[in-house]
Amino acid sequence: MGEKSILVVDDQIGVRRLLVETFRDQGFDVDLAANGYEALEKLNDKAPDLILLDMKMPGMNGLEVLRQIKQRFPDQAVIMMTAYGELEIVNEAINLGVKECITKPFDINQLRELAQRIVTGTYRSSYGLAE
Repeated sequence: MGEKSILVVDDQIGVRRLLVETFRDQGFDVDLAANGYEALEKLNDKAPDLILLDMKMPGMNGLEVLRQIKQRFPDQAVIMMTAYGELEIVNEAINLGVKECITKPFDINQLRELAQRIVTGTYRSSYGLAE
């Protein structure tokens, strides 16, 4: 099995740095995007095993990016990261097909474990949806 890849999409440089260090230490190939437009451009070249997608970004929010990702790549695994626990947004993200929504600040060890389960195929949805 080759190296697993993650695309981190977040406008906060500190979050991108934390996640790149965390997942590179775990053996992942990590690519970064500072906004939704950059993320969609990177997906033209390569679909990663997992996308970590921030909800609130300037220009194009996470739900808009998620809609476009799922139109192009319906089976793409995505974890939505949000500092806002807004139920309506979380429900829409779930309906669009995210694997999980996590709230910032998140527990990095839980995120690491969740990502590992998703890319290895051992993940089971906590939303009660069929996988």
